[in-house]
Amino acid sequence: MQINLSGQHFEITPHLRDYVNEKVPKLSRFFDPIPLIHVVLKVEKMQHIAEATLQANGEDLHATAREATMTAAIDSLIDKLIRLLKKHKDKRLHH
Repeated sequence: MQINLSGQHFEITPHLRDYVNEKVPKLSRFFDPIPLIHVVLKVEKMQHIAEATLQANGEDLHATAREATMTAAIDSLIDKLIRLLKKHKDKRLHH
């Protein structure tokens, strides 16, 4: 799995990079293979935003999370992506 990580309006610290690299591989338990995931971390006023786009069997899945801290936003984003992947997997199994 290739992880592209970028930041808008702030510099990505090594701690955040390690945190994302630790959390994202959990997604492969729910849907395999995921060849590419693009994560964008942003700060707008007092909100921290984490967005991700991933490819699963030719379809792009997108999720966004807004929280008070960046680590909470990343955790919320991973939870949303897990729900999306489970839903996508169920659709593929029933069709």
